[in-house]
Amino acid sequence: MAVRFIDRMMFPVVLTVSALTAFLLSAAPVAYGARVSPAERARAAAVYDMPASAADTIPEEDTVYALDEVMVVATRTSQEIVPVQMLSGEKLRTLGTHSIADAIRYFSGVQIKDYGGIGGLKTINVRSLGSQHVGVFYDGVELGNAQNGIVDLGRFSLDNMESVSLYNGQKSSTLQSAKDYASATAVYLQTKKPRFEDGKRNNWNFGLKGGSFATVNPSVLWEHRISDRVSLSASTEFLYTSGRYKFTYAKQNGYDTTGIRQNGDIRMTRAEVALFGDIENGWWKAKAYFYDSERGYPGAVVRGEFVHQDRQRDDNFFVQGSLQKDFTKWYSLLLNGKYAYDYLRYLSDPRLDVTTMYVDNRYRQQEAYFSAAHRFKPFKWWELSLATDFQWNSLDADMRDFVYPMRWSAYGAAATAFEFGGFKLSASLLYIFVHDVLRSGSGRVDDRHNLSPSVIASWKPFRNTDLEFRAFYKKSYRMPTFNDLYYTFTGVSWLEPEETTQYDFGTTWSLIRRSGWFRGVDVQGDFYFNQVDNKIVAMPTSNQFRWTMMNLGYVEILGTDIAAQGYFRLGPVDVSPRVSYTFQRARDLSDPSSEWYGGQVPYIPLHSCSVTVGAALRSWSLNYSFIYTGERYESVANIPENYSQPWYTHDVSLTKSFEFSGWELRATLLVNNILNQQYEVVQCYPMPGTNFMIKVNFII
Repeated sequence: MAVRFIDRMMFPVVLTVSALTAFLLSAAPVAYGARVSPAERARAAAVYDMPASAADTIPEEDTVYALDEVMVVATRTSQEIVPVQMLSGEKLRTLGTHSIADAIRYFSGVQIKDYGGIGGLKTINVRSLGSQHVGVFYDGVELGNAQNGIVDLGRFSLDNMESVSLYNGQKSSTLQSAKDYASATAVYLQTKKPRFEDGKRNNWNFGLKGGSFATVNPSVLWEHRISDRVSLSASTEFLYTSGRYKFTYAKQNGYDTTGIRQNGDIRMTRAEVALFGDIENGWWKAKAYFYDSERGYPGAVVRGEFVHQDRQRDDNFFVQGSLQKDFTKWYSLLLNGKYAYDYLRYLSDPRLDVTTMYVDNRYRQQEAYFSAAHRFKPFKWWELSLATDFQWNSLDADMRDFVYPMRWSAYGAAATAFEFGGFKLSASLLYIFVHDVLRSGSGRVDDRHNLSPSVIASWKPFRNTDLEFRAFYKKSYRMPTFNDLYYTFTGVSWLEPEETTQYDFGTTWSLIRRSGWFRGVDVQGDFYFNQVDNKIVAMPTSNQFRWTMMNLGYVEILGTDIAAQGYFRLGPVDVSPRVSYTFQRARDLSDPSSEWYGGQVPYIPLHSCSVTVGAALRSWSLNYSFIYTGERYESVANIPENYSQPWYTHDVSLTKSFEFSGWELRATLLVNNILNQQYEVVQCYPMPGTNFMIKVNFII
């Protein structure tokens, strides 16, 4: 009862904290009157994604203002028409997080489904639209998974990541691929581009992490300047963790039994090689990525049973490339290409776990993708664009009666954008064609066609005040995945595609000051209404590999996201707090005659919030974070038996840097869930209690 009372009290508390933060928080700390060194100029190039030559033009004058590295949190809300949240630079690596999914938890409007610790599957749900409506783009090219439509964000490391951005709707840029317009929400993962100080040709970063659950995670990053226009980046890492941690669970009257999480170990190797090049009025880049893992599925804790032996092996490989060039002042071209091969083996052995049946399945998935985007700018205030994408997917398996599906997809997008003074307007129309071929069996699948429009507008009423209002309307279309339609045991061939409609109205306000203790604030708020027709819900069965698919019918989501990022300086200490709050009412309105009509969609909390505070003093930095997720239900039947308690965690990290001639040693201590909160993100999948990690980086 105490926990339920806390949840009901959180709403006014969060509003109060948000209001106080909006008033007291401050802007990016600026080193007033500081001399800018070559290293700082290179850092500025990395933060603002400018060419190194442009950064070199920053003068070494005493009147230059330089952003302190530890304070980089590039929200840049006023530069985007659509709602965008971003974490970048050192802030991204000091949040006490293990993966990209852990970092995204701090964004408003986001729910992360975590099925148990470091080795568990991690997926993202934004504004209650579902994981399959979230496009994940890695260095500008979408990560695909035609088999189940889900990208496991736990596969990607933070060590080589420059920024993580979350866009509701779509990016406002007109020069982008057609698939950029296809997702209701998009996550952009931008890896580091090599930056070099004057006369330097190589950068090295040797890292080592270790901590709870027998975790060992060494990594190496090497950056090499091949020429003035071409550079290379190569990185690799290895991760092992036992995934064993204590947890408590309730039998009848509360948490009264202690267990140890089993089968949560993972051995993972990741390697990436990338080339970056500058050409006249443009750039190009190419990347090769390899990921290999062997892991256990921790499984659900049901009726006191928590010993599972399900295993999964993954081998993922892709090569991709991009080229952008401005041929004239009025014409630009962007090309993207990719080939990906994914191998998955799932093993369930009843000799090890008597609660399961014997399964030993192997899946091989291939994807080929090409995109060409053209931007025309006949006038300074008017842009036009046309993008065409082609994608091929195939899935092979060694299962009996498997239909071996193959999918051909074509995307065409036409967009335009206008800018008159403080008013911006962009509109796009996306056409999708999907043709499925079943290489065995007698089934026949109809072709699918869809037109999805979007309109985005923003207005800045005052020239000298960074206040902006924005709104967007967008329709999205999601085809069922291969597993949804064709999986031998659980596929439902009659599933209808999902169609979503999004309405959003929001505002952003920024204030920057260059002196005094109050340095400024960035605030943004959005009110939104989403409609989902034929919503597909995938629920895990007895394990994480097999899911049950169903169409809910019609779902309405009404919500609000509020975020405030501030900065202030107290003597020699720079402090940057951030607060985000989300309210979401996601109701299943499929069947008016149902007893559960209007029930909250499973695992969507009414209230959630996060608070982070960063403080920096010379070579020291301290970061505190708090995440709260309110009460939820595990089914559309919102009854006490399906009630899920709120959960919250407190995390702390402390970093110290030691600089010597030509190299740097950086040590970080992370302590997560410092109050040892016992909680479950997904029913019957307990999460770790207090745990720690030590990170050491040697940078040359």
